[in-house]
Amino acid sequence: MSGTIELLERSLAAAKAGGRAALVGYLPAGFPTVTDAVAAAVAIIEGGCDIVEIGLPHSDPVLDGPVIQTADDIALRGGVKIVDVVETVRQVHAATGAPVLVMTYWNPVDHYGPERFAADLAEAGGAGCILPDLPVQESEVWRKAAERHGLATVFVVAPSSRDERLATITAAGSGFVYAASLMGVTGTRESVGAQAADLVRRTRATTELPVCVGLGVSNAEQAAEVAGFADGVIVGSAFVKRMLDARDTPSGLDSIRALAAELAQGVRKRG
Repeated sequence: MSGTIELLERSLAAAKAGGRAALVGYLPAGFPTVTDAVAAAVAIIEGGCDIVEIGLPHSDPVLDGPVIQTADDIALRGGVKIVDVVETVRQVHAATGAPVLVMTYWNPVDHYGPERFAADLAEAGGAGCILPDLPVQESEVWRKAAERHGLATVFVVAPSSRDERLATITAAGSGFVYAASLMGVTGTRESVGAQAADLVRRTRATTELPVCVGLGVSNAEQAAEVAGFADGVIVGSAFVKRMLDARDTPSGLDSIRALAAELAQGVRKRG
């Protein structure tokens, strides 16, 4: 089985054809357990997410804020492994038919073996990989493996990226471009800020790929604001926080399903 980059592309195109931004949700594998992480990802798709990112927990995350770090710690203490991440992708995709990507730092993929990781992810029905810390100039081995197996390679751009750098990054990527709305780590914020709109504008000048914005969106109002200028709205910490704050897993699943529904309404309103 090859990867499902086509499914990812169709999902983004369908949202655009519907006059709205796509809603992309993020949850780490293995949190609070491997089984519960599968249920959580399914829940946010049921609530209204079009696409799901499954995080590969890392002991030294450079981009993730305290909420996701806490969830990663729980997953790592529970013994989550790369095979569990791949199995999570398999089960979520099989249960929902939705595009499922893995978001991971490069080091675990490099240790596992890029070709092996791409093959396993594709066989599980994965749509691709988001690699926030992999420099484009060092990405050829991964990109070739991903292409062989029908996977998207999603790179992250930031407000600090100069226009020439944006062009280099977007030329190498596939699926979509992940635009970090502001400098700093992940987490919910009171305001997403004007930096994000400017970054999307500059990124679109370099590529035909959809541009999805993440870092900071936590409610329907912010989702509507970002949906007014981006092709996709990415939400992670807000989902994770609801799971962390819940008294038990069933109530956590209800809470994130409800949040996904609120955000799905937000992306349809557009700011």
